[in-house]
Amino acid sequence: MVTITPEVAADFPAREALLDRAFGKAERRRKTSERLRENRVPAEGLAFAARNRRGRLVGTLRLWDITAGSAGPALLLGPLAVDSAYQKRGIGGKLMRHALAQAHKLGHRVVLLVGDAPYYGRFGFSRDAVVGLSLPGPVDPDRFLGLELEAGALEGSKGVIAASGRMIPLPAEEAARQTA
Repeated sequence: MVTITPEVAADFPAREALLDRAFGKAERRRKTSERLRENRVPAEGLAFAARNRRGRLVGTLRLWDITAGSAGPALLLGPLAVDSAYQKRGIGGKLMRHALAQAHKLGHRVVLLVGDAPYYGRFGFSRDAVVGLSLPGPVDPDRFLGLELEAGALEGSKGVIAASGRMIPLPAEEAARQTA
């Protein structure tokens, strides 16, 4: 049995280790979608952990505030990862359904991602939804997908995706150095 809970600060080491195993430590940091997440915190209330019976983190999914060109505010989903020992049990799907339901409940209209179309298509994501949008870096266009949580939210949208989420607060000494 796995439960989905909000992510907490104490999850950081386990989440980072899981993402490194799933995507490769260096490889995951080179992705265009990582540039949109860099030095930012996830969207408010939209960072989740899948936990086993003992409370150990075995899956993670986060959504990030972005601007989707002329469509305006949107969310970027990712990364989604499940510990290899827990794959093929529906945990990724459970995380997806939970995250999308929460995003909709919080009033978000659009979710974008870079990922495997056959996997994400079952949740309603498609390439057609983002035909007028682009990412600010290299990406396989067949992997750039979108989902309207509100019908018509992406209709006629054009432009480049940009990060818009809250920045990670700097430690006091770093902030002082930057303002000096």
